[in-house]
Amino acid sequence: MKPSLILGALLLAATLPAAQAAPAQTRNCHLPGVEDALRCLKLPVPLDPASPGKTLQLHVTIAPALREGARSDPLFVLAGGPGEAGSEVLPLLSTAMRRVRSTRDIVFVDQRGTGLSGKLECPSEPEHDKEMSDDESDAAIRRCIADIGSKTPLAAYTTANAARDIEQVRRALGYGKINLWGGSYGTRLGQAYARLYPDNVRSLILDAVAAPDQVIPAGGRDSQAALDKLFAQCEKDAPCSKAYPNLRAEFDGLVAKLGGKGVQLSLPDPRTAEQVGVTMTSDRLLGTVHRMLYAPADARRMPFLVHSAAQGRWQPFVARRNLAADFTPEGSGATLLYLAVICAEDIPRFTPALMASDVTPLTRAVAERLPGLCRTLNVPTVAWTAPTPIDAPALLLSGALDPVTPPHRAASAAKSMSRAQLLTAPNVGHGVSQLGCAPRLLREFLDHPDQKLDGSCLNEIPAPTFQLGSAGPQP
Repeated sequence: MKPSLILGALLLAATLPAAQAAPAQTRNCHLPGVEDALRCLKLPVPLDPASPGKTLQLHVTIAPALREGARSDPLFVLAGGPGEAGSEVLPLLSTAMRRVRSTRDIVFVDQRGTGLSGKLECPSEPEHDKEMSDDESDAAIRRCIADIGSKTPLAAYTTANAARDIEQVRRALGYGKINLWGGSYGTRLGQAYARLYPDNVRSLILDAVAAPDQVIPAGGRDSQAALDKLFAQCEKDAPCSKAYPNLRAEFDGLVAKLGGKGVQLSLPDPRTAEQVGVTMTSDRLLGTVHRMLYAPADARRMPFLVHSAAQGRWQPFVARRNLAADFTPEGSGATLLYLAVICAEDIPRFTPALMASDVTPLTRAVAERLPGLCRTLNVPTVAWTAPTPIDAPALLLSGALDPVTPPHRAASAAKSMSRAQLLTAPNVGHGVSQLGCAPRLLREFLDHPDQKLDGSCLNEIPAPTFQLGSAGPQP
């Protein structure tokens, strides 16, 4: 996705004692999403820390502080997924990080197997993918596993090894204590680093918090709760209720109608306008709805899409479905990195009891497909251990409408944190940091991490309006 910018560290640094090592040299670079020049580094890290020898090239992007006399403690950014790269979330510099960057370097790490750090990406044929059945899609992923897995030790792509990579970056750049910002899966990675290297963490900001005991493919009850809230909000909103008085019944009717083998549709392709055949199944409908729940602005288009489909007009819904892939909600495309992490760390804890209690129709399709793909991947299990305490100050942000990491996940994570502050934005879904007053709160927290924040301003972030027609959301 982005051009590779390669730079080795100074040879002198490798010969000096660790305490005296000179920081690695970086070079100017330009990456999509940011207009001004950044600094980039390619850092060799052990592919398997337990067996030094073979290395991989880790890509790091540094946005230097804008003011002279910057603070010595930078903010490291850990992206979500698993599968999203730091270089893919650089637009955060002009949103969530715009105040922080005034006085601190911002360091974006492309996690091993993502972005410019050897992305574990399967070949894609976008015009064909949307026509593939689930079985055909899984067969393509298995071929990808056989191809890439024969050349790459996928067992090395764990959260713990990614945390060790962060420590290599900290040392290479000559930083002392660092601050960590993690979003979604990045909150799991941030907690892992804080537990492995507690003396090197000044503070943590965790946005859309994954609890230590959370099994990512489960969470059906959280997703269903978010969908129920959306239905309830439409019922209470006079224009939405008037436009879609039977929304729940229409939704349930579509799911029932599409059960089994689904229905065959013939409609103009949203990109080319050519007439094409599309198979719509209940799993595809539910999977699209689940992805839309991540962002309230997207979720509030859903009543219009469902109503249109119930009236036989499927084009808007099919166009929205084509925007996203099955396994990576963030759209990163690092499919094998996602599977390497999930298959080693989550699927071993995905017991039949959990499957029965915490998988709903919204999450069932992926939850049922993953175990078979993991058997093909065949990576060793990473044993889960009870979380050890985190003593660094931590700010935990949650959106009340989040279908994946709602506030109770943050509350669970905070049980092992002695200095945690929890803030919730009532009208926000998956990710808070870019919205409303949140950028100011990030800066205030980093400047004084032990002072109590007043997060009441998050209540002022408005709920998006519902889409009532083809022209888009109402004014």
